[in-house]
Amino acid sequence: MSNPYSTATPEYTTPTSSASPTATGVQSLHPYNHHDAEEHLYHPHPLLPGLPDHVAQLCLSLVPPSLLFSICHSWRRLIYSPSFPPFLSLYALFLPTGIQSHLSNSVHFSSFDPILCKWLPLPHPPPRRFLFRHPSFVSRKFPIQAVVVSGNLIVLAATSDQFRPALSQPLVFNSLSQKWTHGPPLSAPRRWCVAGTCRGVVYVASGIGSHYDNDVARSVEKWDLSVQRHHQHRRRWRWEKIGSLRDCKFSREAIDAVGWKGKLCMVNVKGAASKQGIIYDVERRVGGVVENEKLRGAQQVAAAGGRVCVLCADGGSIAVVDVAAVPPARLWTVEAPAGVQAVGIHILPRLSHSDS
Repeated sequence: MSNPYSTATPEYTTPTSSASPTATGVQSLHPYNHHDAEEHLYHPHPLLPGLPDHVAQLCLSLVPPSLLFSICHSWRRLIYSPSFPPFLSLYALFLPTGIQSHLSNSVHFSSFDPILCKWLPLPHPPPRRFLFRHPSFVSRKFPIQAVVVSGNLIVLAATSDQFRPALSQPLVFNSLSQKWTHGPPLSAPRRWCVAGTCRGVVYVASGIGSHYDNDVARSVEKWDLSVQRHHQHRRRWRWEKIGSLRDCKFSREAIDAVGWKGKLCMVNVKGAASKQGIIYDVERRVGGVVENEKLRGAQQVAAAGGRVCVLCADGGSIAVVDVAAVPPARLWTVEAPAGVQAVGIHILPRLSHSDS
């Protein structure tokens, strides 16, 4: 498949319309229903002459979306419909830049469409006041922690303007329904914690609540989103306590836990400070300590679909590496919209919208 990204500064637009989903929130985790395609799209002509549209969709789903987009309008509409398997897009959390940027905490989420080469704003989440900068702490940025699982962007932790945890329960954005919902209440709202996913399950560990608590700083909890999928008529979302860390060394910073072969890999601090790493086995619920002077914590990296996206230091651009390509790997950049800088990146299925 050819590279759909462009190194040119992308356009920033609003989607022309939103498709009507068949389910909302985290419940939109079902397989794509190809037989209901005609309920979502109006085709003045058959997708493929001589074939029913739902059969034509099965055939066209084997073709790269960038090629379908270049053929005809009906196929353009098709690749953005809720019934068609979505391609992956880059999602980012942005803050304004400029003279007063150090005083602004107006954050917003956007999605970069690699075929249209446009940044598309996400619907605004439920009102929350997230603190990212504060004039009394010039050198410190207050992190907004989010993870991606099963097509959902989940905001887990942030700081309020009262220097307390901003979220008592996660904010969940589903890329298919394009709606925000709330996840289950956390047993202890926290910030500066460990956040990660492994095998479709969300994990949080350590952190600080409204005040320091030793039990919270050592705790490990999980949220299995598939439980809601299997019990859609009963609200069964919940956080489950699964163990404790050996010490409280992971409550100093916002830490990304990387899921790998049933294990969560994490490093307790960033920068040049002395580090401690843990490999936590989510099945056995035990962690092994890794101590090495060469430990390096990756910052703002997202990977999916054979591509690795790295947020550049100034937040003005995002480097994309095609690691699935024949060596040498190809690299290009996606520029942030004018007037904003990215402070977090993720990869999810594209937004659904109609072609103008």
